[in-house]
Amino acid sequence: MALLSFLAASSAASAQGLGNSPYSRLGLGDFSPNTGGVRQQGMGGVGLAAPNAVQVNDLNPALIYYINRTTYEVAGTGQVKTLSNGSTSQRTGSGSLGYLSFAVPISRRWAVAASLRPLTTVDYKSTQTGSVAGDPTAVVYNQFSGSGGLTEVALSQGVRLFKGMTVGLTSSYVFGAIDRSTTALLVPAQLQATESLRQAATTDHVQYNDFLFRVAGHYRHSLGKKLNANVAGVYSFETKLDGTRSQQQDEQDANGVSVLATGPVELATVSGTTTLPSSWQAGFSLDNNKNWSLNADVSAQQWSKFRDFGTTGTTAVPLYNTWRVGVGGEIAPDPSAVDGYFKRVAYRAGVGLATLPYRPGGQTLYDRSVSWGFSFPFPTASPLDATTLNLGFTYGQRGNTDKVTFGGVDQTNIKESYLKLNIGVSLNNRWFLKRRIE
Repeated sequence: MALLSFLAASSAASAQGLGNSPYSRLGLGDFSPNTGGVRQQGMGGVGLAAPNAVQVNDLNPALIYYINRTTYEVAGTGQVKTLSNGSTSQRTGSGSLGYLSFAVPISRRWAVAASLRPLTTVDYKSTQTGSVAGDPTAVVYNQFSGSGGLTEVALSQGVRLFKGMTVGLTSSYVFGAIDRSTTALLVPAQLQATESLRQAATTDHVQYNDFLFRVAGHYRHSLGKKLNANVAGVYSFETKLDGTRSQQQDEQDANGVSVLATGPVELATVSGTTTLPSSWQAGFSLDNNKNWSLNADVSAQQWSKFRDFGTTGTTAVPLYNTWRVGVGGEIAPDPSAVDGYFKRVAYRAGVGLATLPYRPGGQTLYDRSVSWGFSFPFPTASPLDATTLNLGFTYGQRGNTDKVTFGGVDQTNIKESYLKLNIGVSLNNRWFLKRRIE
């Protein structure tokens, strides 16, 4: 079956957690790539080789070492988007918790961090209309919906091996559930007053859990008194998530209420594994160790190796390898200024380009984005405590509205235009101070 037939969304589609994302119907849903927190998002999703002492950079666990004070970070995300297939469009929006992070320096060579963040999100609802063989006057309404996703709880460690060289390890526990349902409602041309509509429904529930590991390295080299070069790399190992899949079949009225006396019929429950493919990331940055940095990152992931309970993709739709590139930077005019607040504000901007793992009609789809952001230090900062408000904005488009041919049938791609807001707060506090007796 054509990919687009899985993704086609009617104008009656309703918004949920992602704001109705048709592409989240495939694989494990919308995958959240390892592009960091609010700081990194404001620079185009880069910062793999950009150390920071006051914000948690779990994009690269090797950079956790540079945290010099106990740091708490919480962020939320919201977005508005427009879906279009060239002839119809739908506007929707959503908001949710972005992530939680906590980092603490343990010694002069070792720091650790813990975080909680979404890994994938499934959120779609679409309707297709069709005809009935032998009865061209009847209409069948097929509705597809899904919800859920995977969450990652991670423990990261950064260790300095020698001057300029740090390594890191992230150990994550991945868990969550995904629900997908399909209903078919037959509406005859001549509906009698005493006749009630019935629809057939199938529900698929999968529970996932297992561990995920990342290793990383970072090297910092001085090119002079006012210039440093940084290189970094992260590798995420392939993992096989344990899963339990259960299915139900039901007969419902037009409102989705079961009309079976015994309720939904339980089908077979099976156990299996889902392969989450490996990925690699590499980054380079320049900074003056004071108030600016320039960054470039590149990454790739082998989605062609994705297997869900033995198949290459949800409903056997294949996925393809992806890559992403991004460049961005930040500058704070004078972080220690006392004569102008906005001199202490950090300003960020960046751009990103990525491919999607879906190829309708063999066509490669892209996600193009431009980002900008700010960090506003609270004026109550002291040598022991500091608080920073972080903002990141991203405007982008993924997919297109080109017409493609699959199996001799002309279809239209779906384009998402989106504006995302990431807002977070970083709190820094110095722990383990030695008491002095005067």
